[in-house]
Amino acid sequence: MEASVKSSAVDSDALMKNSSLYKEFLAEREEILRHKWLESEKLGQDIGFERALLDWIVRHRSHWKTGRSKAVKA
Repeated sequence: MEASVKSSAVDSDALMKNSSLYKEFLAEREEILRHKWLESEKLGQDIGFERALLDWIVRHRSHWKTGRSKAVKA
């Protein structure tokens, strides 16, 4: 029984990591972390993930998504 549970967990993990939604999430997260680093460097202090997330969504997300969808279609 335990082996089938482990196998099921491995299958679920592989499915998740291969999903386009998960890959999109990881790409967006990477952009937010990059934005956090850049803005923190400008201010000389860590701005925190939540502030970086909100700022990135307001200032960059729609442009990033548009550029990303164009790259996928090409």
